[in-house]
Amino acid sequence: MTNKVHFKNLENMYSAAPINKIFEPKMQVSEGEAVIEIALSEKFHHSAGGVHGSVYFKMLDDSAFFAANSLEEEFFVLTTSFTTYITRHVTSGKMKAIGKVVNQNSSQFIVESIVYDSQDREIGRGNGIFVRGKFLLVDAAGYV
Repeated sequence: MTNKVHFKNLENMYSAAPINKIFEPKMQVSEGEAVIEIALSEKFHHSAGGVHGSVYFKMLDDSAFFAANSLEEEFFVLTTSFTTYITRHVTSGKMKAIGKVVNQNSSQFIVESIVYDSQDREIGRGNGIFVRGKFLLVDAAGYV
């Protein structure tokens, strides 16, 4: 399998995830990196009118996860830990998260991710550790 086919399969897998019917994200995967964008909606707000922290987490974790999985062609990777920092309040526009693998070894991937608002201001960041799971990518919905 070529890298481009693997990246496209990961993008298809992401689109097939039932949770993404809610957020309708767009994603591009390249080697060691994933970029995800969503258009914000009031349905993502908490009761004080801002975007809920779970949306920040989802954007950061998903972009980091797919950056890691871009380097693993056989198995679905798993998030073992993820730290999230929300640095700016946002209510409308779009969010764009960019995840990049910063280190990998035989057992884990360390990935950093930053999420931006419509004016390209940083609104959150996170970092996580990902490991190879036992679930084959070819068995994941949408992968092939």
